[in-house]
Amino acid sequence: MIFIGRGALLWRAVRSAQAAGHRIDLVWTDPDETVPDGFPVRRGHDVNSASDSVVAACTDGVVWSVNNPTILRAQIVESGLRVLNIHNGPLPAYRGRPEIAVVRALLAGENRYAATLHEVDLGVDTGAVLAVEEFGIGPEDTFQDVMMSGLRACHSLFERTLPAAVAGTLTPVPPSGDRPGYHGLRDLADIAARRDDPRYARASALGVFAPHYPELAAALAAEPQP
Repeated sequence: MIFIGRGALLWRAVRSAQAAGHRIDLVWTDPDETVPDGFPVRRGHDVNSASDSVVAACTDGVVWSVNNPTILRAQIVESGLRVLNIHNGPLPAYRGRPEIAVVRALLAGENRYAATLHEVDLGVDTGAVLAVEEFGIGPEDTFQDVMMSGLRACHSLFERTLPAAVAGTLTPVPPSGDRPGYHGLRDLADIAARRDDPRYARASALGVFAPHYPELAAALAAEPQP
């Protein structure tokens, strides 16, 4: 089993898989990541550049992308391995960067959100949806609240689907029918321009996540343009 990603969410998944008795063949993470002892780790900025050795390391045919900012290319996606991504957001409506998607969801007045497990294809969060972990958004919930709930849902989804992923029995769920949407850094200017929106205060309350999303924090803190 291969893991690609970074941060606490990645390592919770790695430890959970190991505790369930699965072999961890390799964890690919960022060069500056603090890693726990006892796992085979490789570091780099782009896992695609080492695709041959990464693919060769996998013994059970399963690759997990968990909190992974790197777009996986054909040499991994089309390697014959089952490549699965845990996305913090409901698909297809909230594709892209999770932090931007959460802001957009709050500004849109959503009262439900979700973590999504999907197959990885050559698009960005466009592969077949295999499982969903939904949760509610309360009327006073802020960005910090929704992001925290999303991270918990991501891990719950991973643990729930791990046995079926290893067994190869996951199948696509019926499409939600929601309109597809992509949310990336290009959204920042529009988000910052919505300061008069009554939902803006909740959507911009990054809380403990502000240091993790400096581009979003800077856009929200910038003075409005005349």
